[in-house]
Amino acid sequence: MSYLSDNYVEETRFGLWFLRSRTWQHYVLRVAINDLRSLFSEAPPSQPVLLDVGCGQGKSFRYLHQTFVPGRLIGVDADPYSLNRSGEEAVNHGMKVELIGSDCASLQVPDASVDLLFCHQTFHHLVEQERALAEFYRVLKPGGYLLFAESTEAYIDTWVIRWLFRHPMQVQKSAAQYLEMIRRQGFEFGPQNVSYPYLWWSRAKDFGLLERLGRRPKPFGQREETLVNVVARKPLEGAV
Repeated sequence: MSYLSDNYVEETRFGLWFLRSRTWQHYVLRVAINDLRSLFSEAPPSQPVLLDVGCGQGKSFRYLHQTFVPGRLIGVDADPYSLNRSGEEAVNHGMKVELIGSDCASLQVPDASVDLLFCHQTFHHLVEQERALAEFYRVLKPGGYLLFAESTEAYIDTWVIRWLFRHPMQVQKSAAQYLEMIRRQGFEFGPQNVSYPYLWWSRAKDFGLLERLGRRPKPFGQREETLVNVVARKPLEGAV
């Protein structure tokens, strides 16, 4: 059964291979989850219900389990092949993970039932981004957190990424535009909850080669940001 819809742009064959590679696991997933953990203003909820939207092939599960120790871990993906691989990944690591085949714009998850929602490198695949973000807000409990990690248009709209992967180019955004969208939905966050990693793999023009040759990268504020991470909170009920 397929859960793919017009809201989701299916990955290329290369992309599916890359999402199970060591590079993806060690240099992308692990680094993003560690960075997101550092962006909390207070301790994350204990034994949270953690929803991984766009869980892909489940390579995030062990890092999420190590970092947040969820009492319940749910993985959602629209691609049946990836969802099957996620199930295998959970079994291989001896973890209990509930898997749901679902579009991010119509999550099959009850209202206000999730403490932490992890959205890593998923949003730039979605056509109906505002609908998906509204769904994220709906399923989070008051006081729950969105853990959002994304590549920006400056990275996605490069020849090598266009060649190797598939994305809906008409919805790609800058870091500032993503943050504005999240704030407009009603989430709350401050500067201390945001980071702009400038990792070697996100510099598709040279993949950090010039830095390895001794040239310093442009500092924040003088470059196009290729990544944005934010931990954003759904307000508590009755909060002003």
